[in-house]
Amino acid sequence: MKDERLLQLGQKIRYERLRKGLSQEDLEEKSMVSRRTISEIERGNADIRYTNLLQISNALGMTISQLLDFKF
Repeated sequence: MKDERLLQLGQKIRYERLRKGLSQEDLEEKSMVSRRTISEIERGNADIRYTNLLQISNALGMTISQLLDFKF
């Protein structure tokens, strides 16, 4: 069973990525996190390492706390 918080985080990352007009490949280039990892995170299928969370939040122009705010 998937962890609800991981699903929410993945949905938030996807939402922010699409809101900024980025593909998974674009986010991969900006964050240096592989597209496959981004895909797994967005679907809630992977625990996210702190370093990946930091790199993704920076690439999206957000702080980690903004990314973890699930009110969107």
